[in-house]
Amino acid sequence: MNRLTGKIILDFRSDEPLYLQIAHQMEQLVGKGELKLGDQLPTVRELATELRINFNTVGRAYRVLDESRLISTQRGRGTYIWEQPTDEKIKQLKMKSLEELARNYLNESSLLGFTLDNAIDELKHIQSTGAQSTLGNPQADKEM
Repeated sequence: MNRLTGKIILDFRSDEPLYLQIAHQMEQLVGKGELKLGDQLPTVRELATELRINFNTVGRAYRVLDESRLISTQRGRGTYIWEQPTDEKIKQLKMKSLEELARNYLNESSLLGFTLDNAIDELKHIQSTGAQSTLGNPQADKEM
């Protein structure tokens, strides 16, 4: 297993190309501090095998990240997180993540027939009641 096992989830129905999904999710992992300066990434073939996609797709994602100077691939040694993002870059990555979450929420809400006002009202309701997701909470799973 590698550091990315289970952390990159691809949506094959999305309009966003798979290589950009991989690149964006790796950026988010760096922004959250789950990947740090000097961490070694799996090889292109390892990640492709794990994600069950063509290795060229992972290679393209790595090139995008390399061009943005987030990672560096060194022949014979591997691929590493190359730069520790600045506080400003981390803030940008987090805002980008929030925007993607909001966009997905609104798209899914719309597909279910809800309006923007319905979606906002539901968020306000959740916030006001203190309701939180029980995903990943073993105690809540036992209560269900």
